[in-house]
Formats: sequence, structure tokens, C-alpha cells
Amino acid sequence: MAYGSPDNTADIEAYYTDIRRGNAPNPAQLAELTGRYNAIGGSPLLRITMQQAMNLQNELGDDYQVYLGMRHWKPWIIDAVEKMKNDNIELAVGIVMAPHYSSMSIEKYIDKVEEAKQQLDYNLDINFVKSWHNQPLYIEALNQKISKALELFSDSEKKELKVIFSAHSLPERIIEMKDPYRDQLLETSHLLAREAGINNWTFAFQSAGRTNEKWLGPDLLTVMDTLHEEGVRSVLVCAVGFISDHLEVLYDIDIEAQDKAKQIGMHLERTQSLNADPLLARLFAKLVHEKIDEK
Repeated sequence: MAYGSPDNTADIEAYYTDIRRGNAPNPAQLAELTGRYNAIGGSPLLRITMQQAMNLQNELGDDYQVYLGMRHWKPWIIDAVEKMKNDNIELAVGIVMAPHYSSMSIEKYIDKVEEAKQQLDYNLDINFVKSWHNQPLYIEALNQKISKALELFSDSEKKELKVIFSAHSLPERIIEMKDPYRDQLLETSHLLAREAGINNWTFAFQSAGRTNEKWLGPDLLTVMDTLHEEGVRSVLVCAVGFISDHLEVLYDIDIEAQDKAKQIGMHLERTQSLNADPLLARLFAKLVHEKIDEK
């Protein structure tokens, strides 16, 4: 399962209305959102997620059947569950293409599956992978991307390079709820920094929603300003909270953060997204087998 993205600009209003629980964006919000999608040439998320599913299918072999469902757009999660019912599937494993658990993210996917089962009167036995943020194959895949990205910096830049690990912000009230999201992100960052031999790193949140409540920080752009004031001129962003290219990577980092970097005279690069990395297919197959073995 993954978040979903609009097929084209004509779908953006309906897509964001679904995200906003039926509340349509106002004309100014819609214009801004449309501008962002146009700036990145449309989101490749569905294509990437389909490739991830195909890679997992190849890894698992013919004894398993992989289905794909999106939370906020077609193909919907309920569409996938209905296909499973038609195929007489009795036992399943659910994996969200997001490594870190939150009641505001992963749990919402689980709710969608349970709602679909009720709606379809389908007694499916499904075991969910709730997080995979500390899995060695995930850390290894990210480390490979860091090694590749470091080649984009000169030897002198590498000496003072700051690495920023980042992820999507969530409302700050999750801390009071004892939600593990932030702690899991920091655990990933520590594991990855150790694997990559990185001592000079920090963490930032990005892509916060525009609501009246406070969201988790510090924000990526604010951290960049702070680093600039400290004399840092070379930064590598590794968005550990996202595995696929989408608006939050292609616009928020590649356009917005890059514009900020140019304004303050900073050399900023980001690690490539994992997307359809073969290590992910190996990891997901491992997680599937572990969940099946629990039965």
C-alpha cells in the first residue's frame, strides 16, 4: 500500500479533497498545489509503487500473489481487497511503503483495509507489518545511496559536509500520544549514520501541513538557515522517511530546498530515493515470510 497521487492535474482537487476528509481546497490552495505538480511534471508515485509490487512478486514467486492499493487515489485499497476476495485469498500480509509507524499514518492504512473487509463482508486473515525502520536491508539500501551521493561533493566539501536526515512532519500532538514516529526516525538516523560512518549529521522535518496546530520541527528550511549561520556550505539531504519519489521529494527538496540553498550560497544535494531498489524487494519478501511464519 502507498499514499496515492493524482493521475493528472484535473484530478488534483478530488485527490486533495479525499486527503482533507471531504473538504475541498480553496481556489488559492488548489492553484498552489497544481503549480507544484506542474513544476515536477506530475507524480511518478503510482508507477514506482507498481514496480515495487512487481519486484516483490518476482522475489516471492508463484506461491504468492501481490496486490496493490492506494490510500487516497486509484487503485484504492478497497479495490485491492475486492480482488483478493474474488481470488479467494484467505491469508494475507499488509505492507505500507513507509518505514516508520504512526497512528496518523500506518494505522490509517490498516483502518482502510478493515473498513474494506467490513464493506465487502470478507473474512480475510491479514497480518500487518507496522514498521520496518530498523531492518538491516533498509539501512544497507540507504547507505548505498549515501555513498553514491557523496561523489557529488569535492574532497574539500566532504570535510565540512553536514548530512540532514529528513521525514514528513506530523502534528506535534503525537508526542503526547506516545506515538513512536519521531523515535523510530531517530533510530533509523543513528543506525544509518553508524553504517555510513557519518559523524556530522542532524535531523529535520519537512512538508508540514498548513493547519492551525503545531507540527513537528525543526523544519528543513529552518535547519538550512541555521547551518548557513554556522558556516556550513555543503549539505546532503537523505529523506529517510520517504522511499519513493513524490511531491515531498521532487518539489519540497529538489525545488524548494534547492532554491533556498542557492539564495544562501549552499551546495545542497540529496540521496536518490530507493524507489524500486532490488534490496527493497528482498526486504519485503523477508517481512512477508516472517509474518506468515507467525501464523
